Amino acid sequence: MARGVNLEDIHPLVEARTNSQDLDGLIDLYAPNASMVIPDGSTVTGLDAIREQWSGFLAMNGQMTVRSRFAIEAGDLAVLSNEWTLTADGETMSAVTAEVAQRQPDGGWLYVIDHPFAGLEAPELAALAAAVAHPER
Repeated sequence: MARGVNLEDIHPLVEARTNSQDLDGLIDLYAPNASMVIPDGSTVTGLDAIREQWSGFLAMNGQMTVRSRFAIEAGDLAVLSNEWTLTADGETMSAVTAEVAQRQPDGGWLYVIDHPFAGLEAPELAALAAAVAHPER
């Protein structure tokens, strides 16, 4: 069973684990049945699929900053949002997220829905998808 984290720690952990290239640590922030919206706008579900997405993002070998916008609890669910910026190879990209976390039996929280690109328009998403697909550029 996955162990949850304190709600206020999720965004700082995303930043720290991205910057330290800790793929396993990032995946530990997700419930087993979690879903993630990917740059093409479709959704993947499950830890293996989310691992694949994070792996491509980490391959860019960038440094991320995360600014929490809000985390609102409602019973065993919480809606969260942050503004992230990633700088890699002199290029900078950023987005605003939309996220849902669920309280776990241990009292901690894990993502069940993660939309890392919620604030991007179609042309921005296309550029991001191309960058993630070809991190060597």
